[in-house]
Amino acid sequence: MEEQYTYGGQAVIEGVMIRGKRFMSVAVRRPDNTIAHDCKPLGTIFTGRLRRTVFLRGIIALAETLVLGVRALTYSANVAAESEGEELGRGALIGMISVSMLIAITVFFLGPVILSKMLETLLGSDFLANITEGLIRLAAFIEYLVLIGRIPDIKRVFMYHGAEHMTVHATENGEALNTANIQKYPPEHPRCGTAFLLIVFVVSVIVFVFVGRDPLWWLLTSRVVLVPFIAAASYELIRLSGRHQSSPFVKMITGPSLALQSLTTRQPEPEQIEIAITAMQLA
Repeated sequence: MEEQYTYGGQAVIEGVMIRGKRFMSVAVRRPDNTIAHDCKPLGTIFTGRLRRTVFLRGIIALAETLVLGVRALTYSANVAAESEGEELGRGALIGMISVSMLIAITVFFLGPVILSKMLETLLGSDFLANITEGLIRLAAFIEYLVLIGRIPDIKRVFMYHGAEHMTVHATENGEALNTANIQKYPPEHPRCGTAFLLIVFVVSVIVFVFVGRDPLWWLLTSRVVLVPFIAAASYELIRLSGRHQSSPFVKMITGPSLALQSLTTRQPEPEQIEIAITAMQLA
């Protein structure tokens, strides 16, 4: 029996991107309230055999998220700028995203390493130092989500995030895609990127316990070079939880990640659900 296809996506500026089986689509609300949309076929690296190979697919999915995310954000930013007669080039957006990623690596990976290194003598063991590093990283991530969630424009992005999840829920449950059906579902989803990041943090604590903390250059380097492999393992856990959502054990594991999504999703308006429906139908 063929495994049911699992959809993914992300919220963008006044819109939603959906990654389908063979196509990725973006639907965006224009300033004049009409809907702009774009649909493109996925490259073979994102649909071929390697994309279905255990562990390798996690690394490919990570690269895919970056590539499709940049493409979707570029499109949505340019739609938003239409009313001002401006256009944001892909190079400019890639530059901004690169700077953002550099800041994220510093704050969420290297920063906690340096702080935990300063506490090593006080803690007295590598194990406690690794746990402390993980807790600092998680606290920084949660505080970041709380702070950006107060920005009005980000709140709207979080509403589109909720619309995306609810539409994926409805699609995967065989529902007709209309507002009434989609509103029955929660804005949280176990395969969400927020859930993925939380699992990455937990898996990284386990992995880093076994790689050691000395010398300092290895301590810092390992937190970066091992990210793709940690992400690959985390991706498999996310897929497993998505296939067994009714399992009590899986619910216990995914409970914290679903709770964390209360910071990154909001109940959407019907007009935002309409955008998510458009993107899903195109994909």
